[in-house]
Amino acid sequence: MQNWKRLLMLIAAAIIGLAVVLLASGIALTNFIVDYWWHDELDYGGYFWLKLLYRYILSGSVTLFFFFIFFLNFWAASRYLGIDETAFARLGHTEGTRYRRLLKLFQTGSLRVYTPLSLILAILIAIPFYKQWNAALLFLFAPSAGVTDPVFGNDVSFYMFSYPIFTLIQRELLIASVIATLAIALLYWLEHRLLPGEKKEWPIGARIHLSGLVIITALIVAWGFILYRFGLLYTDVHEPQFFGPGFIELRYHLPLIWLAILTLLGAVAASLIYVHRGNGLTALVSLVLIFSVALGARKIDFIPGLIDRFVVKPNPVKVEQEFMRNNINATLAAYELNDIKIIDVMPGLPNRDILDQAFREHLYNIPVWDPEYLDDVYQQMQGIRPYYRFPGVDIARYVINGRLEQVNLSSREVNITKLPSEAQNWENTHLRYTHGYGAVITPAAQDGETPMKWFLRDLTLQSGVGFAIEKPDIYFGEENLTYAIVPNRLSVVGISSFDEESSYNYTGSGGVPISSFFRRLLFSIYFRDEKLFFSVNIRGDSRALFRRNIIDRIKSLTPYLSLDNDPYAVVTPKRIYWIVDAYTTSGLYPVSKTSVTRFNRDSEDKQFNYIRNSVKIVIDAFDGNVDYYVANPNDPIIQGYRKAYPGVFKDMSAMPPMLREQLRYPKDMFTTQMSIYARYHQTDPALFFQQAETWDFPLVNDSILKPFYFTTYLLEGLREPENFVLINPMTPIGRSNLSVLAVAGTPAARGGRTDFFKEIVLYRFSREVQVEGPSQVSALIDQDPEIARQFALWDQKGSHVLRGRIIVLPVGRSVLYVQPVYIVSTGTTRIPELQRIILSMGNVVIMDASLERGMERLQERLREIGPQVPPSPPTAPVEPPPPQLPEIRPM
Repeated sequence: MQNWKRLLMLIAAAIIGLAVVLLASGIALTNFIVDYWWHDELDYGGYFWLKLLYRYILSGSVTLFFFFIFFLNFWAASRYLGIDETAFARLGHTEGTRYRRLLKLFQTGSLRVYTPLSLILAILIAIPFYKQWNAALLFLFAPSAGVTDPVFGNDVSFYMFSYPIFTLIQRELLIASVIATLAIALLYWLEHRLLPGEKKEWPIGARIHLSGLVIITALIVAWGFILYRFGLLYTDVHEPQFFGPGFIELRYHLPLIWLAILTLLGAVAASLIYVHRGNGLTALVSLVLIFSVALGARKIDFIPGLIDRFVVKPNPVKVEQEFMRNNINATLAAYELNDIKIIDVMPGLPNRDILDQAFREHLYNIPVWDPEYLDDVYQQMQGIRPYYRFPGVDIARYVINGRLEQVNLSSREVNITKLPSEAQNWENTHLRYTHGYGAVITPAAQDGETPMKWFLRDLTLQSGVGFAIEKPDIYFGEENLTYAIVPNRLSVVGISSFDEESSYNYTGSGGVPISSFFRRLLFSIYFRDEKLFFSVNIRGDSRALFRRNIIDRIKSLTPYLSLDNDPYAVVTPKRIYWIVDAYTTSGLYPVSKTSVTRFNRDSEDKQFNYIRNSVKIVIDAFDGNVDYYVANPNDPIIQGYRKAYPGVFKDMSAMPPMLREQLRYPKDMFTTQMSIYARYHQTDPALFFQQAETWDFPLVNDSILKPFYFTTYLLEGLREPENFVLINPMTPIGRSNLSVLAVAGTPAARGGRTDFFKEIVLYRFSREVQVEGPSQVSALIDQDPEIARQFALWDQKGSHVLRGRIIVLPVGRSVLYVQPVYIVSTGTTRIPELQRIILSMGNVVIMDASLERGMERLQERLREIGPQVPPSPPTAPVEPPPPQLPEIRPM
């Protein structure tokens, strides 16, 4: 009875186990099939198979390589048994038969024993290669960078692509060789200890085999020490003075590493001679002692401490200047900062009317509407339906009424979290409220106390300046959109008052067709949602739209690219597109300073010391198509991926001109560059060590003043006229006065060019003259009695005064500060209203409702003060007039 119970339990357990295996296999297979369908729908089917091929060919080849290492060693060991056949004759029949079976297992058991053992060991050793297959692609396909490191003279591509793979190979080879050596030694010992007829000496073949394994292990260890040298390039022990190796690392630690390598190889050779010939013990002991001293000296801080105390610290600049210069040059190259143009400016009030005709015409581009507050305006005035939401405000520029004008815009996306909970059911989520609709556009510059001016508004897409969108539906955007099934049988009413038909009858090419019950079953398993399978509202031509968040969509296709935190929408006559800046990064650029940034949708901060804005990604908000355009073809990382995945990354010339005109210098890239350049602009090692001219991002009321986009026409400094720049002021570290205005532009974004390049120009103010920084201007505004009185009047019960970001604009040899002032209700409905605009220049502060009227008042006050150009020293020779900041001209 108990046997039957046990048998039934075993059968039940086997059935349950088989069901679990089948279920897991079915889910994995479903994910695989759906993932292929998704790639194929985007015309990336070949790319999907290529990724799969690379992953399993590379990792499979490594597994096969390690399998043969173990198997051939085990097989060879079974050939060298030192067995005395005469010993078997002295044994009884039964005992002799048992020993012969054991001998046969050792000699011929390769396939039955060594094959599975070798395979298991190979898989365990090769696991890290399964995770590093993307890095292996760059190792195989990435070209040379054409730049050599200053310490060892290797091309930097060796450190970025080969060094990590070599390190991984060395580590896994060492593990494999140690396991193989110990296993073979144990096998030989068992063969000679457990079998009869043990010989006093092992066969020559066995000794050669073990000696060879020892030699190979020693060579792998020596290779590890050789690779370990390169780790000195990434030391941070000299921070905050400089990054990378210094005098102690290259003059003390590096020679000790070489000594350890040579003595290691010598000790192995001496040990083999001693084992086989019995002599050379003295040499062996000496080499082992020297090797131990070489390793131990690097672990003891006493000697490096003496060198640092008596050699380095008394003469830090003289001793370390070569190494600081290496760090400076490498960092500037790694962050693409070695081609910055610096223009020195002697500050002073302009010697002409600041409100001339050119500047007057330019006033319409000053971005007085802060996107942070404009988002509330859009949501309250243009949300219209509770299921629409504006995820953020973007900056763009369009030709409006014959002139290039900067605008704010935002896409109207679907978000049903504001609907009643009972309305957030399956049909509404996946079949009805499937997409957003249209966008809103407003001018960047407006006067206070006037109604909001709209260039594009409402669900009717009303526009008085010619904006029109043929397909305004937004199925793919920045919101966390769940999957949608479109078109479907539901008669959706009222989702869009402009085009009821397009609101639910999807006519795009995006999504995966659900044209059969088999496909519906697979998607039900994939989404873990049985309602999808049993719903009667899904049609034969329905399509499944999923991975609709644009960042998740890109991450699913190209996880090896880091994405900017500010995707931006582009409105075209056909439809709405998203543009995302993508970066290639590396943490292994030699001697370069490390940065830390959290990119879009990353779960943690990323460390890197090399970055390029190499790719511009365009996503169709209607169809979900994703296109990659190479913005920096000189980047070796993107060159490697282009070779590995032909056809995925297109030339910039293939981008539609209407989209190319909206490209910009990305904020994340500029912020990262300026945070590095704030110190590394001091290229002289003595100044770099002193850090006396280090810059910082300006603080206003404990908040960092972020870079802002500005549509202008800068003639001076840039290689080509630019119409859309990113401006960032910098102050001396620990001080509030203005040091530089950093201007970044992308000239190729205009004029019909088909290439793409970007540049940074710094307008550096003389340190001899005070130029007020943003926080000082903010303090001047606080101290103005008229402004304070007006603020107190507005800041009454029921309303609250908000001051927007401070905008810094170059005018002649001076700087114009502009700050908008808003009033917002303290109630539940927050609609910020632009009331006033504050203007400041040369310690003069003016507040007015009109930009133009405020500029006129500011100009009158400046005339009363008179020019404030600092006089030249009495004995100074006559010099040409100092350069001015770039003139502002309308496009």
